[in-house]
Amino acid sequence: MNIIIAGNGKVGSTLTKLLSTEGHDVTLIDKNTHVLEESLEQYDVMTISGNCVSMHILLQAGVRETDLLIAATDADETNLLCCTTAHYLNPNLHTIARIRDPEYSEQIYTMKDVFGLSMTINPERQAAQEIAYLLQYPGFLKRDTFAKGRMEIVELRIDKTSKLCNMALSDLNSIVNCRVLVCAVLRSGTAIAPKGNFVLREGDRIFVTASPHNLTNMLRSLGIITRRVRNVMLCGGGRVSYYLADILNRHGISVKLMEKSEARCRELSALLPEVMVIQGDGTDHAVLDSEGLTKTDALVSLTGIDELNMIMSLYGQSQGVPQVITKLGRMENHTIIDALALGSVVCPKELCCNNIVRYVRAMQNQTGAAVSVHRIAHGQVEAVEFLVDDTTLHCNTPLKDIRLKDNVLVVSITHGPRTEIPGGDASFDEGDTIVVVTSGQGTLRQLNDIFA
Repeated sequence: MNIIIAGNGKVGSTLTKLLSTEGHDVTLIDKNTHVLEESLEQYDVMTISGNCVSMHILLQAGVRETDLLIAATDADETNLLCCTTAHYLNPNLHTIARIRDPEYSEQIYTMKDVFGLSMTINPERQAAQEIAYLLQYPGFLKRDTFAKGRMEIVELRIDKTSKLCNMALSDLNSIVNCRVLVCAVLRSGTAIAPKGNFVLREGDRIFVTASPHNLTNMLRSLGIITRRVRNVMLCGGGRVSYYLADILNRHGISVKLMEKSEARCRELSALLPEVMVIQGDGTDHAVLDSEGLTKTDALVSLTGIDELNMIMSLYGQSQGVPQVITKLGRMENHTIIDALALGSVVCPKELCCNNIVRYVRAMQNQTGAAVSVHRIAHGQVEAVEFLVDDTTLHCNTPLKDIRLKDNVLVVSITHGPRTEIPGGDASFDEGDTIVVVTSGQGTLRQLNDIFA
């Protein structure tokens, strides 16, 4: 497809990498010639230096021959005007705008047809929703949901005290007393598709597929305490903190929000009257201690500086805080992040890019398209959800009789209200939902792509 990306910042550059790698014809628009030159050196893309709201620049970028425009600049107003102008020039164009400001994000979503928007994305709100979701199950580092909540893939870290340490995967179900599947293991930064004789080691990060009920049973069997989170400390007063505090407050969770700027504290106090907003430096250990760090159920580090977030989270862990979550703007240095064992890490940029990639794949294949796409194991593995339809091959054929592509594993099949981790005798039929995990180089755009 022909895709224009307006804005080559964190989100734009990540989308450029993902979409150009999948074979799309990508054109970048940005005022900064330096960042355009960097992308031109790394990827097979076209670049145009200029203002993305200009009709002249959009026409120069080939907007009339473009299938999708993604406006991902730092300014909401620019993104909105860019999409509206592009849609005026090409009424058949799909448009996606990044809208981050809480003051009017809901209003724009409601009026998106008026503005010619196909989709709006809000990375900070998505990050807040992801963090709130993680707080429901403190035992997991990451959670991805499939089949309308009936199946999940969760991430766990194996430490030396874990019952799973030095255990072969073939013994897993007998230990946890329920049906689960380890679909991937991250060891020393490398993703592995494990077999039954694979032995788990200290430091491994495992990705487990199971129903929510079985995940609860697994945590109980492993002796992992998952008491309900009742109070949370947020460090940093940015947009993610605002959205998260609002979500947690509405769920009856006590929130203490710490922000360094006095002006921002006043603003947050007005926006969130039921949240305790404290002016203070979250990187100062004495301040954290005085505000009851050791008595909180969870610490979430949410400043705009990755290094500060990591320092705060590490201190929280050292003080025995049961759950620590860290927001990072960039996830490129996985080796350091893994070595620090930060606990749960949330990256707003990655969350919104995954949503856009899913939308792009759905545009390409209206039949058998991916319902959801989640990247796990530092992006080395994809978990993709598909709906079986009348074009799907091998319906009602046992999985043991179907030849799948290398590095493709069917991890769950949902038949109506019933979800199973399939064995060799399992089969699927029209209307079912299938989740597959792949570590291969090829892209799974539709369900039939999994078959050899």
